[in-house]
Amino acid sequence: MQLLSTAEADIRRAAEALKAGLLVAFPTETVYGLGADAFNTAALARVFAVKGRPHFDPLIIHIAALEFLDRLADLSALNPELREKVALLADQLWPGPLTLILPKRPSVPDLATSGLPTAAIRFPNHPAAQSLIRLSTGAVAAPSANLFGRLSPTRAEHVRDQLGEKVDFIIDGGRTVVGVESTVLDLSGGSGIPRILRPGGVSREAIETLIGEVAFPGLAGGHTGDQTVEAPGQLKSHYAPRTPLSLHSPEIMAALPYTPGEIYLFFSPATRDPWLAEQTRRGAAPPPDSVRVLSPCSSTQEAASNLFDLLHEMDRLNASRIRAEEAPLVELGPAINDRLFRAASK
Repeated sequence: MQLLSTAEADIRRAAEALKAGLLVAFPTETVYGLGADAFNTAALARVFAVKGRPHFDPLIIHIAALEFLDRLADLSALNPELREKVALLADQLWPGPLTLILPKRPSVPDLATSGLPTAAIRFPNHPAAQSLIRLSTGAVAAPSANLFGRLSPTRAEHVRDQLGEKVDFIIDGGRTVVGVESTVLDLSGGSGIPRILRPGGVSREAIETLIGEVAFPGLAGGHTGDQTVEAPGQLKSHYAPRTPLSLHSPEIMAALPYTPGEIYLFFSPATRDPWLAEQTRRGAAPPPDSVRVLSPCSSTQEAASNLFDLLHEMDRLNASRIRAEEAPLVELGPAINDRLFRAASK
């Protein structure tokens, strides 16, 4: 494994490595991705093997130019209304943390799409990612650069700690900004109304402002058994730290007594401060390291940005359990709760 910077010479070196069939972990605005040439089946197979990812879980293909979309997606298979929605979303929300599920071209390897007739496509909003993709083959398949089911990486060291020598190059672009994976929106036309298959860095509200109503099943569980996985992040257990995690409503969280050895992750000071005051009144004030807050400003964007970073930090403390508070169901709150729900399902 070689660590690279975001300097142009290092990006070019990484791009040549991708063209040669090697694996490159790189930063995006959401989390770090484990990249392979989207048209190289041997490299794609290595991605699944390195992550320990099941082959029924499709990959997201990243592009860095809108004109490349037509090489991957067969937009002629969509009706005019859906084509217009794709154009609106691409114009307003790309580059950004939005993945579109679209009918695929025959040239897209089945391994990248887990044999599905659709492809998951994203245009990331990160200069290093865009340069890497443009300088390579123009299409890079990249799931999160972690072991399957484990915490997503928001720093280069998270990638190194989980994947180590299994990855050929890691581009260190510092901590990611959005902090949770992209929103996955199904526009393939199979079910009529567009569907959010995974909440993420673009809110439902932002999408509906552009294209009208979208379906979102919420936290109904996860795919198990012989159910078809339509997009990444749909399995019931996912995004999990090694430390057991429990997810609680704000009301339950506020009523919990402090238990030595446990760590408490509050959404904001609005719940943390009364809880701390109550523990102090009981004579059981917890040590500072056992309490964390996702957003000091009570912002779901700030909370999402901090989520995986804090979970990685807490996972290193060898606690007996992490107790996390649900986020409000606005803006990026559903994405935060989705990650915590699946982490708690481990």
